[in-house]
Amino acid sequence: MSTHEENPLVEAPQEGRKGFWPIFLVLFSFTFFTGTMFAGGKIGVAFDFSTILLITALGNLLLAAYAASLGLISARSGLNTVLMGRFCFGNLGSKLSDFILGFAELGWYAWGTATIAISLVKILGLSVTLTIPLMVVFGIIFSITALIGFKGLEYLSRVAIPLMFVVLIGSIVVATNHIGGLSQLFNVKPTSKETMTFATAITIVFGTFASGATQITNWTRMAKSGKVAVWACLLSFLIGNGLMVLAGAWMAIVYQQSDIFEVLVLQGLSFAAVVMLCLNLLTIQGPTIYNVSAAACHLVRSDRRKMMVMIAAVVGIVLAVAGMYELLIPFLLLLGSIIPPIGGVIMTDYWVRHKGKYPLLSEAQIPNFNWAGLFAYAIGAVAAYASPWVAPIVGILVSCVTYLVLLRFAPAKSSDTAQVIAPSL
Repeated sequence: MSTHEENPLVEAPQEGRKGFWPIFLVLFSFTFFTGTMFAGGKIGVAFDFSTILLITALGNLLLAAYAASLGLISARSGLNTVLMGRFCFGNLGSKLSDFILGFAELGWYAWGTATIAISLVKILGLSVTLTIPLMVVFGIIFSITALIGFKGLEYLSRVAIPLMFVVLIGSIVVATNHIGGLSQLFNVKPTSKETMTFATAITIVFGTFASGATQITNWTRMAKSGKVAVWACLLSFLIGNGLMVLAGAWMAIVYQQSDIFEVLVLQGLSFAAVVMLCLNLLTIQGPTIYNVSAAACHLVRSDRRKMMVMIAAVVGIVLAVAGMYELLIPFLLLLGSIIPPIGGVIMTDYWVRHKGKYPLLSEAQIPNFNWAGLFAYAIGAVAAYASPWVAPIVGILVSCVTYLVLLRFAPAKSSDTAQVIAPSL
């Protein structure tokens, strides 16, 4: 996959496609994210343990199904999400999804970069004056694996996942013993003064990887088959993301502390906290900035992915310094509203309008703007943001139904089309 910088603007070729394990390892490490643990921590201090288990199971099941649906389409078509956006939003209209997806992943990159700097200063007792220099240093370091590409992410995952898994399980065991056994967990009542509805909690779980699940296609497009992509998505999100949410909530409900690294320090696991923090963000920040670069390549129609990685890393560092660390929950709620409708329109466009098979990009006649798709997305996003129910599900359903209605009564016209020619790379 080294040729043409992993084909950011064309279909992934059949040659060099990956089997289950390489795809699964990258996706699994992608879901092992500190931000998910912090989100779990917020849920853990707001609900009892029985409700936490239900929220974790339901939220991750919905998220896994959403990711697998997009993963199947990408494996069959060889396209990632931003390229699929050309068909459902138009050649120029797809720049909207490029910007939204790039913004979402850039926000996560900034949050992760800020988190490691702030947490290391706390855990190691360093001077606060080192916070910003550490953000700059780690922001640069995190971009290296994305510059290497798929293989760099795959090899790092093989080392990091087992070590992170051991630390998580160890911390859960310590927390369970601290409270007096598993049965006592069900008796703990939340003490947080911050109230949270069940629907908000599901939105937070979905929002932790709404952007990542939508852009999971950057890797599933490299899968040998749709079956490989679907199983890799389902297992990585159900197990990986599910474990991270549950671990964060599990430790938070015991210590009534939503900051997971503070919990690890309380457990006497400061060294383990540092190791897990560094490994976790090394494995997640690379794929995150990789996603930003893919969206940026499509936004400006450039195949220079590595240059986009470097530009995005600089912007991410600036956002980290500007205070992204404090905005996690509002950011998650926003992502849970504005990202899933993109996937809803893509899935409807692929299965209904294109009957389960895209034409080749080099041969397709695509309008500059597919107003039906753009309007369906806008309605879905507004409905999700305003809904008191589970925002991601509302966004997906409303965008799907709206697009179906528009296709039925206002089918796309063949006029005003611009032939999309795959660039000569």
